[in-house]
Amino acid sequence: MYFIQPTRSIPCLDQALTELPSLQMIQIDDLDLYDQTIIAIADVQDFLKYQWKLPTIVLAFEHEGAALAQAWELGALAGWMWDSLPKNPVHSLFKIDAQYKRNQDSRDLPSAAELQKRLLPNPIELPNYQFESFFQPSAYLSGDWYDYWRLNDEEVLFYLADVSGHGVTSSLLTSWMAAFHGRSKTPSQLIQKLNAMLVQENIEKHITMVAGILNLVTHEVRWSSAGHYPPPIIFEPNQPPQILTTSSFPLGLTEELEVEEHHCRLSRHARFILCSDGALEPFDGGLNDQFNQLVEHLQKDSFKAPDHVADDIAILSLRRMN
Repeated sequence: MYFIQPTRSIPCLDQALTELPSLQMIQIDDLDLYDQTIIAIADVQDFLKYQWKLPTIVLAFEHEGAALAQAWELGALAGWMWDSLPKNPVHSLFKIDAQYKRNQDSRDLPSAAELQKRLLPNPIELPNYQFESFFQPSAYLSGDWYDYWRLNDEEVLFYLADVSGHGVTSSLLTSWMAAFHGRSKTPSQLIQKLNAMLVQENIEKHITMVAGILNLVTHEVRWSSAGHYPPPIIFEPNQPPQILTTSSFPLGLTEELEVEEHHCRLSRHARFILCSDGALEPFDGGLNDQFNQLVEHLQKDSFKAPDHVADDIAILSLRRMN
C-alpha cells in the first residue's frame, strides 16, 4: 500500500506512521507512475484538492467532518482521524483492502459477462437448417455453454454443456470449452477430449454434455450424451415428442468414460432440441412435472424465462426447414 506525503504540516505525522504498517511513501506529483489499483492513505485535504483515481483512505482532524463527508462522496474508501487511528490499523487495512477487491471483482462482472457472450458462436448459414438458441445466466456469468461449427460441406458438429455449480469458476470452464471450437471431428471425440483434459487438470467440477453431428445431405444426426439432463428432444409436425433418454456419466469423474453413439433422422420441419437443467426452473412441481411442462412449451414455441432465474439457462435448437 502507499502513503501519500501530505502537502500541509501534520503535527502527528511521525506518530501516525509508527502506528501504520510499512507503507511505500510517494509524492503527489508522481501518482501517475504507480499502480492505480493499490490502496493509498492520504490527507483528506490533498484528496479533495487533487481528486486522484487511486483507491484512498483519507486522514482528517476532528474539526474536518465536512471534508470527510465530501471525500466519501468522491469515493474515499474510509476516513480516519490523524490523532486517533483504529486500535489495530493493520487489521483494518486488510479488511478494507479485501472489501475493495471484492467490489472491484463485482464491477468487472458486467464486462466479463459481455466478453463471455462474445465467445458464443456466430450464426452460420446452412442449407435447409437453422440453429436457434436461448442463453440466460442466473447472474452475470454462466456455467452453461453451447457451440457449433461446420466440419465440411456436408457435416456440422454441435454441443450443449452444463458445468456444475455457478459463478466465476464454472464460467471459466465454459471459456475453456470455447477453445475447443473446431478441434474435434465427432461427438464422441469431443467428449473424450474434454473429459481427458478435465481429469488431467483435477478440477473439482464436472460437466454434463450432449454433442451431435448433423449430416446436411442424409439429415442424420449422430449424437452422444455425457450424464446430461434433460435429454434431447425431437419435435416433428403432427407427431408426439421423442424423448431421447440415455444413461451415462458426466465429464470429469473418471478416465474410463464410455461414450455411446446414437442415431436419428430428422424429417421435414423437425427440431432437435438440447436444454440445460436450468430450463426446468421456471416450472412448478417435481422433476418429471417440470420436464413435461418444458416439453409442452418447447413444442408450442412458447418457452419464456422470468427476468431472474436461480439457475443458468441454455437452449440450442436445430431446425430442419424443409
